[in-house]
Amino acid sequence: MNDLSKIHPMYQFSLKAFSIIFQKAVERAAPDESLRERVANLIDSITFSVYQYTTRGLFECDKLTYLAQLTFQILLMNREVSAVELDFLLRSPVQTGTASPVEFLSHQAWGAVKVLSSMEEFSNLDRDIEGSAKSWKKFVESECPEKEKLPQEWKNKTALQRLCMLRAMRPDRMTYALRDFVEEKLGSKYVVGRALDFATSFEESGPATPMFFILSPGVDPLKDVESQGRKLGYTFNNQNFHNVSLGQGQEVVAEAALDLAAKKGHWVILQNIHLVAKWLSTLEKKLEEHSENSHPEFRVFMSAEPAPSPEGHIIPQGILENSIKITNEPPTGMHANLHKALDNFTQDTLEMCSRETEFKSILFALCYFHAVVAERRKFGPRGWNRSYPFNTGDLTISVNVLYNFLEANAKVPYDDLRYLFGEIMYGGHITDDWDRRLCRTYLGEFIRPEMLEGELSLAPGFPLPGNMDYNGYHQYIDAELPPESPYLYGLHPNAEIGFLTQTSEKLFRTVLELQPRDSQAGDGAGATREEKVKALLEEILERVTDEFNIPELMAKVEERTPYIVVAFQECGRMNILTREIQRSLRELELGLKGELTMTSHMENLQNALYFDMVPESWARRAYPSTAGLAAWFPDLLNRIKELEAWTGDFTMPSTVWLTGFFNPQSFLTAIMQSTARKNEWPLDQMALQCDMTKKNREEFRSPPREGAYIHGLFMEGACWDTQAGIITEAKLKDLTPPMPVMFIKAIPADKQDCRSVYSCPVYKTSQRGPTYVWTFNLKTKENPSKWVLAGVALLLQI
Repeated sequence: MNDLSKIHPMYQFSLKAFSIIFQKAVERAAPDESLRERVANLIDSITFSVYQYTTRGLFECDKLTYLAQLTFQILLMNREVSAVELDFLLRSPVQTGTASPVEFLSHQAWGAVKVLSSMEEFSNLDRDIEGSAKSWKKFVESECPEKEKLPQEWKNKTALQRLCMLRAMRPDRMTYALRDFVEEKLGSKYVVGRALDFATSFEESGPATPMFFILSPGVDPLKDVESQGRKLGYTFNNQNFHNVSLGQGQEVVAEAALDLAAKKGHWVILQNIHLVAKWLSTLEKKLEEHSENSHPEFRVFMSAEPAPSPEGHIIPQGILENSIKITNEPPTGMHANLHKALDNFTQDTLEMCSRETEFKSILFALCYFHAVVAERRKFGPRGWNRSYPFNTGDLTISVNVLYNFLEANAKVPYDDLRYLFGEIMYGGHITDDWDRRLCRTYLGEFIRPEMLEGELSLAPGFPLPGNMDYNGYHQYIDAELPPESPYLYGLHPNAEIGFLTQTSEKLFRTVLELQPRDSQAGDGAGATREEKVKALLEEILERVTDEFNIPELMAKVEERTPYIVVAFQECGRMNILTREIQRSLRELELGLKGELTMTSHMENLQNALYFDMVPESWARRAYPSTAGLAAWFPDLLNRIKELEAWTGDFTMPSTVWLTGFFNPQSFLTAIMQSTARKNEWPLDQMALQCDMTKKNREEFRSPPREGAYIHGLFMEGACWDTQAGIITEAKLKDLTPPMPVMFIKAIPADKQDCRSVYSCPVYKTSQRGPTYVWTFNLKTKENPSKWVLAGVALLLQI
């Protein structure tokens, strides 16, 4: 419990609170004549009570992390799992540079299988997969491999060993597999997922134990408090229920209410305490003062929003530790969100407009739009470049605007409505141009004249309903909305695989960082932490190259063309990075030998090396990357090699690896500059044209006469049909197919061909957002809006 504050500063628990739960659990445990059974009952009761107490105060996304950590620690304590296997599961190391011999496993997955096969319990796994490819293909490609039996004698492996194999081959199924693992080891009551009802949690509160609601957008936990109060006779009218909303100088009122309530045994609600940072220490003292000798019926309920980042966290530890923390999160999935959007209205709303059919159709489409934009967040950067606080107010005010416009106009002003909803009501939150385009595109698909002819589908298999009453719409959702899938958002199913893989990666990384530092690994878990760090440190120092000698390189050049300027800039940036790598590692080396005092910077570096993370001081001087250190370092060496080849004689490479640049924009701009100089065209009236070739980089022998061939890009959200030369539907499980070599040349901006093209953003990494590089126009036969909704982009690295 104590470690959870590393995940989120709101997660604070005190020893005092723990001992109260402990005592209650002991009282609750079933008695038994046999000592052994009684002890088992006690352990079971204590473990489950602590789990329930802790988990109700965690956000949904952290519950499984906590549960996995709890399970692994119990199993390690009982010597039921091997530390080496657990280490593989958490780190999932990959042997780089190995090509997969079977088409159903990616190179990455095969690299993980190779590492696994080098462990005794898994020897020959790689050979077996090649030899019995058919049965392994069936297993790997099944919809829920965690429910299937593994081929041959592999099905007799322990539960943890089966998890390790699944982690290597189908990382996207790990969240489901972990739930099954916990159920097998701890019992199904840990994974049923029914939240504790409010009344049960309330029983544990008292004058010294307030209840603290951690707020999420779009959820009002105070309804629960009010209805519980009504049952017990605490209401505003009975004058024993005080509700203070903080933020407008209400601190004095709040203090008076607390003093009165403590004396008389009333209830006090303090809403949004995060808005009064300076007053929080006073509140902490007040609560402490009233925790003793108050009326036994005195209760305090507080609510606050979590800070957007750990640095902004202001709620005092004392308040958090002693409270019963409860998170209430909005429902997930389109089904729940569409019902919830419709719940903002009533039968009266539907009848208020004189143009009933138009009003109802657009209102339902708006509810679907609202649910889509809110829920699309879960797909990470594939959904939205940035996260936005869309809320129910946006929806209700849009419906008011709709009503006013329909009453005032003879014809439905579709363009005006879309503009108001997309650029102002919802668009007002949006700060990124690509996200604005996405929002506009949804409205263009959902709100248009075809909606009144019954010819509009909001998603594949979900037509816009006709004229119904309020309950009819709710029933229509239950009966007609297809099951939850990326298709409901206009995304490809691969989006879910990507999102699930990232979720599981994050979970394992967090659990790895929560592992005890000095754990006595029972069965010789290999090298110690320090030895591992030393070995890695020496390897990096040995392989990282010397700096580029820029003055010497400059002497070789006669004319500083735009391309040569880019090369020098890149060498300069690379020198700064390699210099910092060498400096920090040499310093740490002396620290580990005991010749220098260890500083916090050196400790951070040591932790990063141990956890396979790119150290912060390197990342700051490098280029955006989502890779762990093991993949990042060889990639760095490739970038250096590429630069060495280019600065060897300064002739343009036959095809340029665009990913290799710190600043790819500067290279693309240099293409425009050199064409502009050659043809004496004004630079600000130029654009880049991107033509796909049908070849791979090996087939090119020399650079083009003007412009450049570039390689190393990947497409996310769709794939490129090389023969037809157009964007086409992605293939299942192929998340980021590589692109053929592209020919980039500069043309006058007015010569651009804008017919049947999709303006495709290029990003440096799958984090998208701030890693934007350029826009390439790609040919498409289908309506470009399809690719906008599918979140199609080109990435420089995966």
